[in-house]
Amino acid sequence: MDEIDRAIINSLQDGFPICPSPYKKVAETLNISEQALIERLQTLLDSGILSRFGPMFHAEQMGGALTLAAVKAPEDSYDTIAEIINSFPEVAHNYAREHTLNMWFVLATETPEQIQQVIRQIEAQTGLTVYNMPKIQEYFVGLKLEA
Repeated sequence: MDEIDRAIINSLQDGFPICPSPYKKVAETLNISEQALIERLQTLLDSGILSRFGPMFHAEQMGGALTLAAVKAPEDSYDTIAEIINSFPEVAHNYAREHTLNMWFVLATETPEQIQQVIRQIEAQTGLTVYNMPKIQEYFVGLKLEA
């Protein structure tokens, strides 16, 4: 990552403009071309430096719900369990952890009631207990990189 990449990451954490040419507007503030911005973002995503670039929605404010959930997936069937869980459209992302609860995933549903319904369906299909860890309080932790 160079100084421009760090500036891109820092800039985009402060918001993304809503206008006909948002990439162009951001690029101008960084003194680079729109194409250079898009290519650098793609490189950051492809390399894994950025895992995601996109909007953050407040599901609760839109009438929906989010929760963090986890299971104790047996190592010998870990991939199969991951495939089952990932087949649910409500699963936003799924990741491994070195912990007794070794598979964690986020559920995003259109209504709060659907969280428990999806958890019951996952339990029925996997045979595992799903540990539901709903958000009590939200914190935003920004990452600003030294330029």
